Amino acid sequence: MPEAPPDDAPALRVEELDVTYGRALSALRSVSLTVPHGDVVALLGANGAGKTTLLRAVSGTLRLHRGAITAGRVRYGDTVLDGRDPVAAVRAGIVQVPEGRRIFAGLTVEENLRAGRLGLPRRAPAQARQARDRVLALFPRLAERARRPAGLLSGGEQQMLAIGRALMVAPRLLLLDEPSLGLAPMMVRRIGEVIDEINAQGTAVLLVEQNAGLALSLADHAHVLEVGEVRLSGPAAELARTDAVRRLYLGGSPEAADGQGAA
Repeated sequence: MPEAPPDDAPALRVEELDVTYGRALSALRSVSLTVPHGDVVALLGANGAGKTTLLRAVSGTLRLHRGAITAGRVRYGDTVLDGRDPVAAVRAGIVQVPEGRRIFAGLTVEENLRAGRLGLPRRAPAQARQARDRVLALFPRLAERARRPAGLLSGGEQQMLAIGRALMVAPRLLLLDEPSLGLAPMMVRRIGEVIDEINAQGTAVLLVEQNAGLALSLADHAHVLEVGEVRLSGPAAELARTDAVRRLYLGGSPEAADGQGAA
């Protein structure tokens, strides 16, 4: 784990957040949580619990899905993010990797990585090179396939590319939505190792993950969402030992809490 951040390091604060889709569908109700700088925080819950909605509210992409914040606040350090667009979140240091990877299949791996910096000032080429070097150090396979169309990559390689593209802006907070979805066990382990490495380099992570064993093994703190509300919160290691979390998300056995179970 990284060293303790300074007291004035920025933290994400979600405060009493309500979100609706359309005029009637309530997706989040009075949700509050904090992601301190340097931590990994996991969000657990069944499909439809509101996990992805929460990430969208933080990243500013909620309106693209016809959702709206109707109450509450989203803050990152001194920056108020609710009601802002995705560019404001990126400039604050927050980037989301959406579920399903959403890479540009017709572009090469290299072009996908360059696309991660579109819209940012071009006056810092050294920073762009540094970010690219970091990505390729984390994912050497992307360097080997730099000129290959991204659509020809395996599912695991595409997930590496999606994470790498997000890292091109050197975010301070990375929002990951189901990074292990559909991947083989060996690649799931590698993605877990990469998340740990990214965090050890100083990037905080808000992780939505159906593989609860993986999520709890990586996280410092975790929250369980049910039907748009936070039902359980606490240190990840403690939640992994509770009967409710073991029964619902870890297959019911104490051994599953060691990172082997999946929802």
